[in-house]
Amino acid sequence: MKSANRETYNAIIKQKYLYFIYFAIAVFLAFLTDIAVGSSSLSIYDVFSTIISPHLNDPNTNVIVWDFRLPKALMAIIVGASLAVAGAEVQTILDNPLASPYTLGISAAAGFGAALAVVFGLGTIPFAGSILVSVNAFIFSFFSFSIICLIAKIKNASKEIMILTGVSLLFLFQALISLLEYLATDEQLQKIVFWLFGSFENSSWSTVLICFVIFIIIVPLLAIDSWKLTALKLGDEKAKSLGINVEKLRLKVIICVTILTASAVCFVGTIGFVGLVPPHIARILTGEDQRYFIPLSALLGSLFLSLASIGGKIVCHKGVFPIGIATSMIGVPFFLSLLLMKRSESF
Repeated sequence: MKSANRETYNAIIKQKYLYFIYFAIAVFLAFLTDIAVGSSSLSIYDVFSTIISPHLNDPNTNVIVWDFRLPKALMAIIVGASLAVAGAEVQTILDNPLASPYTLGISAAAGFGAALAVVFGLGTIPFAGSILVSVNAFIFSFFSFSIICLIAKIKNASKEIMILTGVSLLFLFQALISLLEYLATDEQLQKIVFWLFGSFENSSWSTVLICFVIFIIIVPLLAIDSWKLTALKLGDEKAKSLGINVEKLRLKVIICVTILTASAVCFVGTIGFVGLVPPHIARILTGEDQRYFIPLSALLGSLFLSLASIGGKIVCHKGVFPIGIATSMIGVPFFLSLLLMKRSESF
């Protein structure tokens, strides 16, 4: 009997590792395709050879790949992984499958910071220059986080308090964004709307490096507490009975989620559904075990945003298609199908 159970367990674990392999290959292929697709179409072979041996290829192709498309494609990979992991952990600590960084008002706060910089040129850090919008977006994300932490500390970091505080901040910052849009000139309004839609057009090697460094620092910090986060899904009382400081764990995760989200949206704008769709798919495939849930969410987030980037380029071949619209076009049908499949269940 024990042998049979062990074989079943090993088969399940093997299947989970196979998912990692399948989706890692899919991400790599999507990454190459994202670079290949554009106003000047390239073959995947040309892209691959240019990346591996740039000195053996046409200089124009090198410029297109290395200076323009590669940073954007890498940004899609990193931002997708960051937002998906952030969404997965928000859903875990709040025990709500519909939660995301948007639920906590983090993305809306970033949008307000960016809009404030566009309309009034007001920055929280003086002399930020050309990066004023990104700096403001990052700082206001942490302003939202500070309010959540303050209220959560007073109310012992319960998930209900966090959700209510986050939703309140979400509506507050959305109202403030609407006010700034009303006060903005036509040119300023165009900049605000374009930023809120999301775009990889401002991606560069420096922004890729910043997001990558933050990602490889934050994700291991979450992975260290993987068993605690898995136990948290059993409920607060059971988690506490296992010796877990639930309030401290929630605050730590909120800090990590805020950093991941802020580093992503401050450079590419607010992008919806990346923190919702990939974690749902990962949960279906691996369950709630955070050892597998976190990395698979990251892979699926990268794949999701890369496919959205490819789709946007195909739809608007000669121009810039807002990435937030592309993710919404994919995300909305997914959630409608999810609601239809789970119509008898309660979220």
